[in-house]
Order: sequence, then structure tokens, then C-alpha cells
Amino acid sequence: MAANAPALRVENLETHFFTKAGVVKAVDGVSFSVERAQILGLVGESGSGKSVTGFSILGLVDPPGRVVGGRILFDGQDIANAGEAQMQSLRGNRIATIFQDPMMTLNPVLRIETQMVETVLAHQEVNRETARKRARDALGQVGISSPDERLAAYPHQFSGGMRQRVAIAIALLNDPDLIIADEPTTALDVTIQAQILYEAQKLCRERGTAMIWITHDLAVVAGLADKVSVMYAGRIVEAGAIDQVLDHPVHPYTKGLIGSVPSRNKRGSPLYQIPGTTPALLNLAPGCAFRERCPRADPACLEEPGLSEPVPERAVRCFHPYAEAEA
Repeated sequence: MAANAPALRVENLETHFFTKAGVVKAVDGVSFSVERAQILGLVGESGSGKSVTGFSILGLVDPPGRVVGGRILFDGQDIANAGEAQMQSLRGNRIATIFQDPMMTLNPVLRIETQMVETVLAHQEVNRETARKRARDALGQVGISSPDERLAAYPHQFSGGMRQRVAIAIALLNDPDLIIADEPTTALDVTIQAQILYEAQKLCRERGTAMIWITHDLAVVAGLADKVSVMYAGRIVEAGAIDQVLDHPVHPYTKGLIGSVPSRNKRGSPLYQIPGTTPALLNLAPGCAFRERCPRADPACLEEPGLSEPVPERAVRCFHPYAEAEA
């Protein structure tokens, strides 16, 4: 991988689903980059398009969906419409993924050892004993005790949290350049979640691995990510360094998300809620998708806002960002 190039650059990505009822623009002009040894948090409500963005990078969007525009530059090469053979050589090797449901990764009828060893042998020219040692070390790295015994077990013999840790260990096996993690700690208790987050940061710092952490949980990305992109209705509405975005949000949606966190509300007062619901992406009305829920909306919002930089190194898609109004 080129030393001065980002691990991944996504430019104006568009992924649409062509249904009988119409076209669903699940991802509509999304752009971001991830440097080596950097963690990007991709945050948004359910249905915002963040998971589809991850599947698009991996080449796992099934019909009736497909990538219809934009570029996905991995190591400087556009893989947006790469063939299946090329993507198979990348997936699980240079680009790894961790799904929210570990059973999307694990085969229920095969021992853990078989699955992990075959993952190594599929991409590395090593003997089986070396592959087994790598598998055992990976289990230890994610906090699984007695790894030799666990290798001989089947997935049904693990708890849900243990299965997720095995799935994370599989993602680490081939020392990938990029990991796409789709809410991988949702099913884990707080103690194990903290351990996994620590290991994720350690992995990125020590090995130079880039990571995209897809989540709806702002508390997770606050202590994990270096920068964050907030998605709404298939578009990125705010992006920047994690501390800047969380401490000084400029988009009304980001401000609402942060305000909805219980710790941000005064004791005894009702929890803050963003009014309304996420709009249906099928035949989305023109203009700002957030305007029906936005306290700052006015007639200008009937037009689609472009990305601007009201604050240095901060991208925002809004006609009335808070920083601009307060200035």
C-alpha cells in the first residue's frame, strides 16, 4: 500500500435498490477517506445507509441493489465494480469484516479450528500447524481463555458474546489493511465491549490497520474513533475530528443525536428526542431530508444543501449550521 495514500477513499458513492415500487437511494453521494492506523466512526439511525455503505465497499450488495456511481479507491485501485474473483481475493485477506450477527461469519456445523485454519490457508501460503498457531493466538488476543480447547468446539457451544469474539478473531487472522466493523459489540456486555474496543485501537496503532466502525452508539465512537461521519437518509450530513464533532456539533441532526444521550439531559427532566421519524428513502422528497424534523428549517431548505466547511476541517450539509448562526 502506498505510504502517502489513504487506506481507503470513497468518492460520491451511490448505491440504489431498484424495486417494483421505485428506486431506493440507500447511499446517495457519500464521500470519506480513512488513513492507515486510523479509525473512522460511521454513525446514524437505523436506515441511514451506513451498513449499505459498508456492504458496498465489500462488494456484498445483492440484487435488486447495486453500486450505480462513484469510486471506492482501495490502495489507489477502484474496486467499486470489481469482479467477484478480485473481491474474493481481497475479502478476508486485505479487507476484513465483522458483522453484527456472528452467525453470518461462523458455520454452525464446523469446528472453530476448521473455520479459522481454512481462513488462513485460503490466503496465505503456510502449513496447517502455522495456521493453527495463528488461530490460537487470535483467540487469545480477543480475550478467549483456553484457546486450544475452544478451537475444538462448535459455535453452538459458545455464548453469543463468545461467538462474536471468535468472529472478531477471524477478522484479525490475515493482518488486514482495512477492517469494516458493523456494530460488532452490540451483543456484548459492557466489560467485554471495553476489552474489544481496546484491542481494536491497539490493532490499528500497532499494525497500521485502518478501520471503519459502523454504529448508532455515540458513546462507543467517542472513546474509539479518530474522526466521525454522521449519516442521515443516505447522505453524510456532518464529518470531522471526533472531539470537534461531539463537543461542538454544527448540524442540527448531529446536535439532536448528541442531545438524546441520557447523560446529556438534566436529572429529573424528560429525555430529549428528535421529533418525527426517519423519512422513507423511496421517492425521497427534494431538498434537505431533515427539514421536517429540524428546528432551524426555513424555505431555503426546500433546496438540497451541498457540503460546505463553516468551520475549518469540518464538512456539513446544511444551510443553517449552528456555528454559522452563532458567529
